Amino acid sequence: MSQTEDAHSRRTQLRLVTIVAEAVLEERLLRDLGQLGARGWTTSHVRGEGSRGTRTSGLEGGNVRIETLVAPDVAERVLDHLAEHYFRNFALIAYAQTVDVVRGEKYV
Repeated sequence: MSQTEDAHSRRTQLRLVTIVAEAVLEERLLRDLGQLGARGWTTSHVRGEGSRGTRTSGLEGGNVRIETLVAPDVAERVLDHLAEHYFRNFALIAYAQTVDVVRGEKYV
């Protein structure tokens, strides 16, 4: 294996933070993520059912799923921030997983 191939196959352990929330919160959540240290994210519009019922129609605004790869300390800040500022008043769930990322240095 060449040095280039070896460098591209190295893995970095990061935290994948996933947030599923009311779509109306998308811009606000993305702004918060950036301020808390996330360098990028992926969003998708989703539908589902949970403790606050089903949110599927455009009239309700639907849901957004936001995923971001971050260092462990950033993940903790994000989860703490969400718990403090969103959980009480909004339909939102958030969780974090440890993942192995190829080219993970791009995310920290």
